[in-house]
Amino acid sequence: MGFGDLRSAAGLRLLNDFLADKSYIEGYGPSQADIAVFEAVSTPPPADLFHALRWYNHIKSYEKQKASLPGVKKALGKYGPADVEDSTGATTDSKDDDDIDLFGSDEEEESEESKRLREERLAQYESKKSKKPTLIAKSSILLDVKPWDDETDMAKLEECVRSIQADGLVWGSSKLVPVGYGIKKLQIQCVVEDDKVGTDMLEERITAFEDYVQSMDVAAFNKI
Repeated sequence: MGFGDLRSAAGLRLLNDFLADKSYIEGYGPSQADIAVFEAVSTPPPADLFHALRWYNHIKSYEKQKASLPGVKKALGKYGPADVEDSTGATTDSKDDDDIDLFGSDEEEESEESKRLREERLAQYESKKSKKPTLIAKSSILLDVKPWDDETDMAKLEECVRSIQADGLVWGSSKLVPVGYGIKKLQIQCVVEDDKVGTDMLEERITAFEDYVQSMDVAAFNKI
């Protein structure tokens, strides 16, 4: 298993396909698996690889908390689709062998053969993926929107939140939840298309109503 070289176009395309129906590398929340792959990518994927770019921007928002994310980092080749051969260690092995074989001709031929096999497997995988129907990845998000104090007009606050419109965003039910000292927060549900709407965008748009909104938190995030 593995993504191959995540600095190459082929590796990034493989990552993009892998994330077409997933929000994270493993499980249903950010973990050390995401950090390991994120660090291997090193730069944002191009805009046409929107699944990979959406994931990259989301994981980047956890940069300050990355050390506290759950899980243990494994070798990069332990992540990704199971039917693609990992070749992340090929370059290191070749360098070590050069110390013994001064001419290096056999090793160079073997390296070229490994590269050809890897490209063939990547092409086969992408061909297989292209024949599958495209799934629209969606998530159900529960947001906590907190006002400044107990005098904040909560009806107006909710009106401001619902005024945010975007392709791939649908607002759902809401309620006011007491938080103490007479203050209530707005708890509101929404459904988003993952490749069009992210939590960063929602937070930026909602907290822009600074006369009413003190902060916004994600209370729950579930794939649909």
